Order: sequence, then structure tokens, then C-alpha cells
Amino acid sequence: MIQPYKIPIQRTAHYYTLGEPSEQVRRFWIVCHGYGQLARTFIRRFENLEGLDDGKTFVVAPEGLSKFYWGAFTGEPVASWMTKEHRLDEIDDYCNFLQTLYDSYLPQLAPDVEIILLGFSQGTATHCRWIMQNFPHFHHLILWAGQLPDDLDFTPYQPFFTEKKLHFAYGNKDEFVTEKRIEWQRDFAEKNLLMLNEFPFEGRHEVDREALTRFEKEL
Repeated sequence: MIQPYKIPIQRTAHYYTLGEPSEQVRRFWIVCHGYGQLARTFIRRFENLEGLDDGKTFVVAPEGLSKFYWGAFTGEPVASWMTKEHRLDEIDDYCNFLQTLYDSYLPQLAPDVEIILLGFSQGTATHCRWIMQNFPHFHHLILWAGQLPDDLDFTPYQPFFTEKKLHFAYGNKDEFVTEKRIEWQRDFAEKNLLMLNEFPFEGRHEVDREALTRFEKEL
């Protein structure tokens, strides 16, 4: 008879940074890429941007632990945060990864540093699941072209989110963020007692650099 087993193992996780951690840093960003991307290319979205490239911003971009070839074996290697196979184990693994990065860098920054969590597409659920599992201190959560996970119940933790700002950014030409999905997001946030600030912009399914610059100024 076939029996399933699992064991925890040590493995190597990868991430990239922009800026230098110090007590002079005023804004600490943790940015999670979407499905089928890599952190080293995703973090370039935040490079040389007005308001971000000021010497007072530190950006950390973790990379999904699961790798595969985009477009069969001839495609470029890319990453994913999770699938439905052993999903709870994958969630635990990336939550531990994000918490390790958070715990490593936060002590190197000023006590009053502003903490901004941005997830793009699949990375939005990644941030949300980490938040609901570890409850890290932060100031802004940015759902960029992604949805709140529908299997999470935020209502018991409404006091935790009261002092935090949640943002939903999406392009008006995004083929994945349809009007139906936007309405669902609004309804789900309302049912979960979450105040969601919307930031629509001219663009498609990506972290548009021009929109990001304007958004950063509004934080």
C-alpha cells in the first residue's frame, strides 16, 4: 500500500535588494512578484524611480520557491509561489521565508520606518497569507492586480487592520482584472470589514513604472 510522508528539510531561498539597510531608511518595501516571474527581473520595476531611488528607501524582493520552465523545456526559468498540490506546506514554507527576511532586516532600520508590502498578481495572495499567519507590523498593503484570498476570514482580526492602509491598484486594460473581479474585490473587502483604497491606472497586467511613481507619491 502506498503511504504519503513528508519531512522538513533545509533549502536555499533567493531574494534581491535595492538600496542599503540603515537607520536613515524611511521606507522599507517587501515586494512579491507574480506567477511565472523572477525576483531579479521584478525588482527592476522599482529601480531608478523618483521617490524610490532617494537613498532613504530599501526594497527587498523575495523569489518564489518553486521553479519551472516557461513554455516547456525551451522557455526561460521562472518561479511560482504555490500550487494546489501540498498547498498548505508551500504556504508554510514561503511564510517562513518572508518572516525570516522581515526579521533579518527590520532590526537594521529605524524603529519608525514605514513598512510597505506590495504583491503583484499571485504575489498579493502570498502577502495576505503571510500576514494572516504571522501578523507582521506594517503600514501599507498594496494589492497590485491581484485579489484577496477568498478562503481567508479577516473579520476576527479587524482591530489588527484598523491602523493599516490597504490599496488595490489595477490597470484599466488588465485582461485578468475584469469589472466582475473588481466588484468581487469590493464586496469581499466590505464583508471582511476592510477599507480598500482603489488606484486605477492606464495600463495592463503589470507593475507599470509610471503608475508606481504616481502611487508612491500618494502614500
